[in-house]
Amino acid sequence: MKLICKFLSIVAVVGLCVATAVAAPKSKQRNLLRKTDKEFFKTELADKIGRQVVAYQRCTGGWPKNINMSVMLSPSQMDSVLAVKSRRDDSTIDNNATTEQMTYLARLYQATGDTLYLNSFRRGVEFLLSGQYPNGGWPQFWPENWGYQVHITYNDGAMVNTMLILREISAGVEPYQNMVDKETALRIDDAFARGVDCILATQIIGADGRRTVWCQQHDHETLAPAKARSYELPSYCSQESVGIVELLMSLPEPNAGVREAIHGAMRWLDDHKLVGYKYGPQMIDGKPERVLVEDATASTPLWARFYDLDNAEPFVSDRDGVPVRSVMEIGSERRNGYGWYNDAATRLYPQYEAWCERYSEPKEKF
Repeated sequence: MKLICKFLSIVAVVGLCVATAVAAPKSKQRNLLRKTDKEFFKTELADKIGRQVVAYQRCTGGWPKNINMSVMLSPSQMDSVLAVKSRRDDSTIDNNATTEQMTYLARLYQATGDTLYLNSFRRGVEFLLSGQYPNGGWPQFWPENWGYQVHITYNDGAMVNTMLILREISAGVEPYQNMVDKETALRIDDAFARGVDCILATQIIGADGRRTVWCQQHDHETLAPAKARSYELPSYCSQESVGIVELLMSLPEPNAGVREAIHGAMRWLDDHKLVGYKYGPQMIDGKPERVLVEDATASTPLWARFYDLDNAEPFVSDRDGVPVRSVMEIGSERRNGYGWYNDAATRLYPQYEAWCERYSEPKEKF
């Protein structure tokens, strides 16, 4: 494992202040769009929610994000929703928007046969296909966007989630059976293939010429790692790369480029794991803080969300966009309001073992 001593030396100081762990708060509002129970979709409530989902759909065919569309609307609230259907600047695939609504509508159509839901779903398909760049990538907002919204977006699984739902729609797996015609399915297959090409083209090549991982965003023209929000700098990004590798490992009959991409990403992730550390809410000086601390008993490795492009060392950043080495060097708002470390890559190891065995691939030695 690559040594990152300069960064991790600050962690020991933080560990001396740690007392009792604090439980993270849980959301109190349930989003019924995530239901999967077939009996639910035969209920009057499911139908009412479905009509609200259709109402929220923009003229673009997509949906806005961060709205629990299963919360019942009053007549005046419904009027407000319908009044902005012509917006073209808030349709997105960020935070599971659009794909979540489409899946709900597919389940509802399978239960009811109501073409209102089928037609709305198909407008969603056209929205997803319309957003793909010629190079195969997807931005997070379209058709109107600005700033970092134009970048190819892997952040929070945006592009991967889009590709996965498109593949399932084309294959007609539940709940997407018979939702599109053969011509549309062929267009989807082409879009998916170009998405894979984009993933391979955006994989960061290290100074040693070897394939590594991906950034959260990549420039939609140059394909280079790109900046998003002020604290999301161009970098090697562990968390987003996990979903990308999983998608690549799910491809049947992977070609040489896909195989090389998977091996390269796994090698890089293993080289940059942090062993013997714990990250989460802790009490420091009487206040809950999300910090990284040394813990000799920690059995699960961690990864920083961001590693700088020059030395591949972990960093964090406040809203001023200045990279620093420790979460204790940034303000409380960003320190506690963002996930700077994660263990997501641990789930790749058994999948990689199985993938190598399935395709008789010589696996990396970790």
